[in-house]
Amino acid sequence: MPKDAIDTNPLVLRNTFAMGRHPYHPQPTDEDSSSASETDTLLAGVGYTVRSSDLLNVADRLEKLDSTIIAAAAAGVPPEFLCSSAVHYNPSDLASWIDSLLTEVPPQSSPSMWMDAVCLPPPSSFSIDAHRLGEEEDAGIRLVHLLMTCADSIQHDDHVLARSLIDEMRLLLPLIGVGYGIGKVSIFFLDALDRRISFLPQPTKSVLEDEILYSHFYEACPNIKFAHFTANQAILEAFNGCDRVHVIDLSLMHGLQWPALIQALALRPGGPPALRLTGIGPQTPKVGLRLAELARSVGVPFSFHAVAAGRLDSVRVKPGEAVAINSVLQLHLLLSETGPIDSVLTLIRELRPKILTVVEQEADHNKPAFLDRFTEALFYYSTLFDSLAASGGGGGRVDVGCSAPAEVYLQREICNIVCCEGSERVERHEPMGRWRVRLGRAGFEPMHLGSNAFRQASMLLKLFSSEGYGVEEVEGCLSLSWHGRLLITASAWRARADSAVAPPACHRYIVW
Repeated sequence: MPKDAIDTNPLVLRNTFAMGRHPYHPQPTDEDSSSASETDTLLAGVGYTVRSSDLLNVADRLEKLDSTIIAAAAAGVPPEFLCSSAVHYNPSDLASWIDSLLTEVPPQSSPSMWMDAVCLPPPSSFSIDAHRLGEEEDAGIRLVHLLMTCADSIQHDDHVLARSLIDEMRLLLPLIGVGYGIGKVSIFFLDALDRRISFLPQPTKSVLEDEILYSHFYEACPNIKFAHFTANQAILEAFNGCDRVHVIDLSLMHGLQWPALIQALALRPGGPPALRLTGIGPQTPKVGLRLAELARSVGVPFSFHAVAAGRLDSVRVKPGEAVAINSVLQLHLLLSETGPIDSVLTLIRELRPKILTVVEQEADHNKPAFLDRFTEALFYYSTLFDSLAASGGGGGRVDVGCSAPAEVYLQREICNIVCCEGSERVERHEPMGRWRVRLGRAGFEPMHLGSNAFRQASMLLKLFSSEGYGVEEVEGCLSLSWHGRLLITASAWRARADSAVAPPACHRYIVW
């Protein structure tokens, strides 16, 4: 297009006339006229014949054209009449061109009739809504800035400034809305910051309450389902050809992972193996009974053994058993300065499992500097809440403020990351790259999660989740993502043949 031509695309025209004066602006002064003359001179210097004075008569017509486009889109009317390949060399002709577009609109399709048909508010309401939306966006940006500034002041032990920032943020929340988006997640971070500077402990939780919230989170989004299905597929492949198999679950909870594996083993060609399941944690006997009934109904020989939390050293492997050890969102709990992660990995290696499945959050919430940790957590949990909302997540209401149970499950993680330090801070999520180094140092080597695991995970997302979720393969591991942001990563490992193994009698008592 020649450089003195004007693109007739309406959206381009709107941007072009940002340099002109809106008809509702005050009358130009001598200073304004001088500025316009300078603008004309600059434009002429680069070869354009545009004059800012030519734009005044066009602005009003653009307002009408803009309303027409909005109304047409809202009514679903195809805007073919707005498409034109004409090139206008003289900007003063634009006004007549816009008038011609408006006159070509059929009488029965006039903008006012479109608005009536779809019950749209009058044009002035569009301006009001846009103004409110702009205010809400500005307040959201301001809130994020205040959260970061508050975290920085806490890192520098300036609690007076932190308190004033918290008070300011509470005044901003009504302007944003706390039912969704940054407003909702900010409430949890704001509460955690307040607790930290007020030296309030993290709210206590019973084992039963923790398991209930976990179940709601399981149902609300595909995160835990992705972990279970991916780990199960890897375990199933590792058990291929084995007649006696032993699964050690480092955190049994409600045993939600194992019905699918039991059913898959029942369908194995040549008949199912004898399955022994050891569950570690404060689970009730009902979990083992329920799984035993399922195994009996599908013809899988089954035995269940419960082990108290922290007593991995009491687990025994029988000769001839193929062992799989499963850890879903558990190992990061052992990463405190005095945590037993190295001892636990040593115990796991001594059990010589055919496979160790590890699923962890793809986040970095174990940085030493508080501000770095806070920043990472803010953006990670904003993504999680966004995905939870898109999945219709929440799972009803409970007597915990006004938040849904799945949100409360995440809120407790946020509170621990922000409020706690030392051994009390257990939510120490680290990215898979760091786990790769740690597990390699402990004598493990990675096992590539095959195409079946990828297929299972992809099928899960199609059956369950909303658009936006994806499965990413990274160096043999599988990650669940939300619009490209990794949420959790599943991996598989085995003990290296050359890794030293202590005698089985040298187990140690470990608590976590």
